[in-house]
Amino acid sequence: MLRDITTIVFDVLGTLVDEPGGLRTAIEEAGGSPRDSDDLLGVWQRHIEGEQRRIARGERDYVASGILDREAATRVAQAAGITDAATIDRLATVTQRLPAWPDSRDGVARLAARFRVLGLSNADPESLHALGEHAGLPWHGALSADTVEAYKPSPRVYRLAVEESGGDPGSVLMVAAHAWDLRGAGVVGMRTAYVPRPAGDPPADTDAFDGRFPSLAELADELA
Repeated sequence: MLRDITTIVFDVLGTLVDEPGGLRTAIEEAGGSPRDSDDLLGVWQRHIEGEQRRIARGERDYVASGILDREAATRVAQAAGITDAATIDRLATVTQRLPAWPDSRDGVARLAARFRVLGLSNADPESLHALGEHAGLPWHGALSADTVEAYKPSPRVYRLAVEESGGDPGSVLMVAAHAWDLRGAGVVGMRTAYVPRPAGDPPADTDAFDGRFPSLAELADELA
């Protein structure tokens, strides 16, 4: 049971907003062929995930997500034959314009009426602020992993959220569509709740999260 929660911390990319769908749309708008959009999306995702892993292993110095996004946009443009500089510039800032999932605004609003609600994202502060406004997410604030110069699932990122929430991890609930994200939160003692999304990371049989909910509406009902 989820009791004694004071702060709810949401993963943002993939959990509150449709990251792969928004990326695919932006790639097609930039000139990528719809029949190739899945492959081009893979180019983007492999670069971001690979570089974040390299940073975590100490093989590359930390750089903010905006730099990784620009690198990914350049790779996608090369693969798709896109040469217009302004188009590539716009593609590089797509994280600022991802669409919210249908239940995100209402779910966050319901929870924010009773709890402190924060976003916690690997997106840099500029992208995260713009995304919150674009997607209409009524949270009380958003924390960027850039503050601690690390990417989730580094424990430093989750400790940032705990410190911002008063220092007691047992009173902080991490909500995500990615099981790896919840495992990272659990390492520092945060409570955990899984909400499925089409491109999320489902729990394994061995995962013991505090709750699993079909949507944010069911999560809000549980915490009401």
